[in-house]
Amino acid sequence: MFKIFPIKNGLENVLGFYCDAVNVGMRTNSANENETSPIDGDVAFIRTQEPCDIEALFTSNTFQAAPIKHFQRYPNGFQTNFVLMNAKNANAMTGDQGIKDIDALFEKLGEKISLHNPVMSSTGVIGYRLNQEKIATAFDTFDYNGKNSDKTARAIMTTDSFKKELCFKVELENGESFHIGAICKGAGMINPAMATMLCFVTTDASIPKDDMQEVLLEATEQSFNRISVDGDTSTNDTVMLLANKKSRAYHKEAFQEALNKILFELAMMILKDGEGANKLVAFEVKGAKSIEEAQKASRALSNSLLVKTALFGEDPNWGRIASTIGASGVACDDTTLTIHYDNLLIYSNEFRELDAQREEQAYKIMKQESFKVICDLGLGEASYISYGCDLSYEYVKINAEYRT
Repeated sequence: MFKIFPIKNGLENVLGFYCDAVNVGMRTNSANENETSPIDGDVAFIRTQEPCDIEALFTSNTFQAAPIKHFQRYPNGFQTNFVLMNAKNANAMTGDQGIKDIDALFEKLGEKISLHNPVMSSTGVIGYRLNQEKIATAFDTFDYNGKNSDKTARAIMTTDSFKKELCFKVELENGESFHIGAICKGAGMINPAMATMLCFVTTDASIPKDDMQEVLLEATEQSFNRISVDGDTSTNDTVMLLANKKSRAYHKEAFQEALNKILFELAMMILKDGEGANKLVAFEVKGAKSIEEAQKASRALSNSLLVKTALFGEDPNWGRIASTIGASGVACDDTTLTIHYDNLLIYSNEFRELDAQREEQAYKIMKQESFKVICDLGLGEASYISYGCDLSYEYVKINAEYRT
């Protein structure tokens, strides 16, 4: 009925979208200090020649950053032709002045290029106003007709150790096709409440505006709402979907599947890049009385610091798993509970202590870069999967020195 193919690079493949990034001196070293590549950009953009439809989801943090409040001033259903992005400064907790600073920047940008309801997205340190003078210097050097997805993806990195970009081409049965491209950033402050990240998705599919929120909510629920590095939620979380309809092609089921796939793969990149993380682990809770209880227990496992440190130490301590489930507040019973690491039974009513053979097998599983922890509550039919990673010494080091 339709086929989905990965394409090299990201946003540059999508018809009618342009992007570029430059360094204006806010970032004075590479986003990843271990890289030998030149200094990454710190101000970037995505634009279209004609206004396009836009849909966005934002952080659940009460202290939403100024770029989000600026976005929310526009009427429902508005269109835009420009997204401005910056790193190193979150423009959060800056009050009304933070919004006025965005307006002032767009006034300056409007002298260089025609703007229609421009929006902004920022990432970095909380509590400082934007350096308008530095950011505005980018407006003289941007390649407004550029297709520089690599530079744009790198420019929004903070503690990320690698860029995150993807693109899929969707071919329909009638021979028509469309593209979905995306970039995102995220490595720390990752909580299953839309994670902590920025994600920008562009498409030339002719998707009706009425479908955009529905498909974006579904894809986000299956991806960014299921991952945890440390259980913290930032002030700037944003997922944007921009659609310009240039391909004139659309198929809702195909679009949903492709969007689910691209956001899930980006979410897994974030987990793999979790600050200092070495392992990606799926936490499946099944046999729960309701989907809400399965979700609650699964997210508790992906957020638990004790579980994360056990993963880092490769310690098959099922007690931390069981204790977290018991503390989550869901209905559970130690006589019906079973715990597996991949296909290996770790705990059941009949096998409450690990024998030497099974413990050795468990160690081997936990040395893998990725595996699954499966907890069957044995009380119902509902299930839910969250995704997490281990917590290492490097995580503490990175976040202890975040402003420096």
